[in-house]
Formats: sequence, C-alpha cells, structure tokens
Amino acid sequence: MASSIVESQNKGIPSCLQLLAPYDLAPMPTLSIQPRARIFHGHVWVYATEIKGRFGEPKPGDVVQLQDARGKPMGSAIYNPQSQISARLFSYRRQDLDLDFFKRRIERALKSRVDSGVDTSLCRVVWSESDGLPGVVVDRYGDHLVLQTLTLAMAMRQDLIVQALCEVFSPKSIVQRNEGGVRKAEGLEQIKGVIFGDATEPFVVRHEGSAFHVDLVEGQKTGLYLDQLDNYQHAAKLAKGRRVLDCFTNQGGFAQACALAEAAEVTAVDISESAIAVAKQNAEISGAKVNFIAANCFDFLKQQESSGASYDLIILDPPSFTKTKASINDAMRGYKEIHLRALKMLQPGGIMATFSCSHHVSTGDFHNSIVDAAVDARKTIRRVAAYSQRPDHPILATIPETEYLTGFAYEVIASW
Repeated sequence: MASSIVESQNKGIPSCLQLLAPYDLAPMPTLSIQPRARIFHGHVWVYATEIKGRFGEPKPGDVVQLQDARGKPMGSAIYNPQSQISARLFSYRRQDLDLDFFKRRIERALKSRVDSGVDTSLCRVVWSESDGLPGVVVDRYGDHLVLQTLTLAMAMRQDLIVQALCEVFSPKSIVQRNEGGVRKAEGLEQIKGVIFGDATEPFVVRHEGSAFHVDLVEGQKTGLYLDQLDNYQHAAKLAKGRRVLDCFTNQGGFAQACALAEAAEVTAVDISESAIAVAKQNAEISGAKVNFIAANCFDFLKQQESSGASYDLIILDPPSFTKTKASINDAMRGYKEIHLRALKMLQPGGIMATFSCSHHVSTGDFHNSIVDAAVDARKTIRRVAAYSQRPDHPILATIPETEYLTGFAYEVIASW
C-alpha cells in the first residue's frame, strides 16, 4: 500500500527527479500572467497590469516562477512589486541566482564580445537583459570594472555579482555607479564609489589613436560613451580632406577621429566648458588638431547658418532629447532644427552624419525628422551610411528597448 501511495504522488515526475523532488523542487513563489501579455511575444518584462495572480507570497527581490493562465511554467524571473515592471524573466528554466549562475552568464557575455571582435579591454562586458542579467551592467576599462545593479533583486545580490566578476576578470578595482531613473523606479538609493580594490584616479585610455580621460566615479555614463567608439571611426572615413564641424562633441571622439583621418580642418563644439577642457587635453595627447569651442550647439548652428558659413562634413551627436514618451514631440522639434541648420550649411557633396540615442524615438521618426529638414532646406540628400550601437550593446529582436542608438549619414547631391 505504501508503495502505491508513493507511486501515485510521483506520477508525472521524471524518474530521475523523483528522489530529488522533496529537496530540489520545493515550491517557488509564482506569478500567473495574463493572456496576450508581451512576454508571450518574446519580451522578458512583465508589467504589474499583466499579472493575473500571485501564489506563495512572493516578496520584493525574490526569484519567482512565471506561469500562463493554464498553469504551464514559463521560466524564472526577478520580482519587485514596487516597480511598474514587476517581473523580469531571466531564464526559461527553473533557476536560482547563485554564484555559479552569475559566473556562467558573465562568461557567456564575455565570449560573445570576443566572438564579435570587440576590444574586450575597453567595452561593456555585461548589458542587462541583452545578456540575461536584468539590471546588471558592467563596463570594463582595462583592469578596472564599473558595475551597475539597477534592479532590486540584483542589488540584493551585488556581493555575489562582485565575487563572480573577481573570479572571471581578476580586476584591480570595481566601482559601483548605481544611479539613474531605473534605480528610483525600483525603490533603490542612488550610490556610487569603490566597492572592491583601491580607489583609482582618473586615467587616460586609447582607442584607434584617440585619447580619452576616464573618471570612473564622477565621469558621464560609467566614464566614457563606449557605445559610440566604433562610430567615431566609421564617420572619420568620410572626413579626409574635408572641413568638419562636430557638434555636441563631449570628449571630442568624432573630432579626434576625423582630425587623425586627415580632415582639412576640424571644429568641435559643446555647451560644457569642462567637457571642452577635457577634449582639448585628449586632442593634445593624441596629436589631433582640433579647434574647440564652448557654446550652445543650437545657438552656434543658428549663428553659423545665418552668417553663411559652410562645411563639408557636419556631425550631430546630441545627448538624448527625451527620457519619456511624453516629450517625444519636443525631441522631434529639436532634431529637425539641428538637421535643418546643418543641411543649409552643406553644398552638393557635403555630408551630414547624425545620431539619436533615445529608444523612445523610433528609427522611422528620426529618419522623418531628417526628411522634413531636407524638404524645408530644399536639399536633395542620398544616404551613404547607417550606424548603430557597438556590438558590446547587443540588440535582441524581441526587446525593442535594447536598440536605442540610431545614426545616418546623408550626402547632399545636386538637384535635378
């Protein structure tokens, strides 16, 4: 009789797991997901309004199991009811967040960068959902790492992540840059500073001949705009013998690359006087001849266009014009204005290279702002290049938010 009871209880459980079931398959807090939620179309986010039911009293920061309305398991997710994005899927299997898991995911992310040909000594080695670690971002600057834990569950396990990073990379230091809107939405404090190794002073890194000052604790982003490094070189291929204007230059990435690519002359503009000061130091180190100007780029473009100035290559790489969907219209007006000013200063043969770094602005909308400006400027333009983010910021087809950096280069041609 006892034997038949055991057989009945184990019915439906693979024989290899029957002895482990009481220990390894303990009940996990579970979320039941509404039909037609975006997760059924390949996304990994579950919004609060998409949760049908909660079982097992899941707590903030827990690993939970997701299931559909019929009870079919969908995978493991991290949970935070304080956030509008209440759950983030990280595995299609039952999986806990332990040291072995973090090491395997980090090693997989590193291998993908190696396989893509990215310089892994200067790159983003982990990028959140794109690498199956929602809310974890790791940038590598040689022997130094910058870590962001932007979701509650990952912040609660930051010590494990640090241990995994130490075992994979053996860094000299790890700095946390736990700031930004995502942390606020998760109910987390804003905090930054060294969490492993010794504090490091700002230092200089080199990339394709260009020089960049990196301040891991106080610098913009995590010290450098790693997503644009390849585009500096791509745009520079258009610069030889041309008069170049680089607007929103920041540390002078495009300006340096163009000058080193034998541009006839390069002018670089940014509203930040401190950024211009650093950009000048960078150019001195790399030997790039650039005329740097501290000015509001909108005002500078307007003044230059009004004075009849002309250039052969104009590069526009502004900061994000919108952080929310609500301000998209204002962003589109901003893009159109800078495109219009730039196109008016280009003669046939001149090129405008322009970028948007907001995922709220679709590629189509951004392209339309270029088209509208070309019509108003009475310029006929032909696309010569399209740009995207560096491969160390992988784009997942089912998660549109992972694609945020768009760029185009258009040549002004003679009207027929």
